[in-house]
Amino acid sequence: MVAILPALIGVLALTLGDADVVRVPAHPAARPTAPIAPCSSAQHRQFDFWLGEWEVTEGGKVAGHNRITRILGGCALREEWTGAGGTNGTSLNVYDEATRRWRQSWVDDKGNVLLLEGALSGGQMVLEGERPVANGKTARQRIRWTPLSGGRVRQLWESSGDSGKTWETAFDGTYSPKKR
Repeated sequence: MVAILPALIGVLALTLGDADVVRVPAHPAARPTAPIAPCSSAQHRQFDFWLGEWEVTEGGKVAGHNRITRILGGCALREEWTGAGGTNGTSLNVYDEATRRWRQSWVDDKGNVLLLEGALSGGQMVLEGERPVANGKTARQRIRWTPLSGGRVRQLWESSGDSGKTWETAFDGTYSPKKR
């Protein structure tokens, strides 16, 4: 008789229109949890200090303007560069969870391509890569982005023709938030 009782209660509940009478509350561990959004880790936010609309200067002169936006649901940062001399370029920056490294793919309207990878180190984003130069040789490239006071960012681009033994400055720019 005890085994028949739940079935009878279920039939009565369905007949009367209250199916919740027989529902057994789910165990808290069995309840579905909200899925974690892709690209929402702290590592994916490490380069967010570069987000914004920027006026970029080098040696006190305007070198260009840059716009850095979060795209693809926060999975990547897109750079849109307009140089004072008319050059345009763009980069895609992404944190690669599989390698735990940041990657940048840069291309400009002159056909130059630069592929970099690296990590946040000592409060700076440091990305490096190699690029072909004359006579079939390669030059090591290193770019560092450092947050500065007042919401500014320093970008220091260095190049080495001797596998990183010595470095020459290719660009040393300061990003200042664009005035609206």
